Amino acid sequence: MAWSLRRERADKVPKEARDALSLGRGERLLTWARDDTTGAVVVASNHRLYAVSPAGEVVLDRPWHLVDAGSWSHDAFLLTVTWVDRQRPAQWVLKEATLLPETLRERVQASVVIAQKVDLGERRSARVVIRQDLASGELVEQVVLGRGVRPGDPGVEEATGTALVDLKEQVGLA
Repeated sequence: MAWSLRRERADKVPKEARDALSLGRGERLLTWARDDTTGAVVVASNHRLYAVSPAGEVVLDRPWHLVDAGSWSHDAFLLTVTWVDRQRPAQWVLKEATLLPETLRERVQASVVIAQKVDLGERRSARVVIRQDLASGELVEQVVLGRGVRPGDPGVEEATGTALVDLKEQVGLA
């Protein structure tokens, strides 16, 4: 199967998905794709990421500042989204051409105001981030712990707290 990008128009979002979404003020649909495994429609707006089941039920509704990362496997046509709060990643098989992976990347980057990696020693790290809620404009502080790091580990709170104070000063929050 040839996989090529062609511009998807948000106004072609399937009716069952469009009708299920309650868009916020100033919110616009950007692109969408249908998961080949479940039939869910995955929709990206300028403010949020949604998934709507074939029955028209909204099964995912998360703002961009809660997305930690996304990865695209071209070989498996698999889009994986991980979350800042460490909830189970979302995965969709998207065999039809879509701009969803690119839109996800752009929206996540748009939400990041400033970030700093914190070295915790012994090949452990964390990220301290100031992000923007793209719907409200509010700035949100985040500490994202790396693999194997627990909040109660010695030195973690102190190191991430110091980095967070530094970032807050840089953006005028302190």
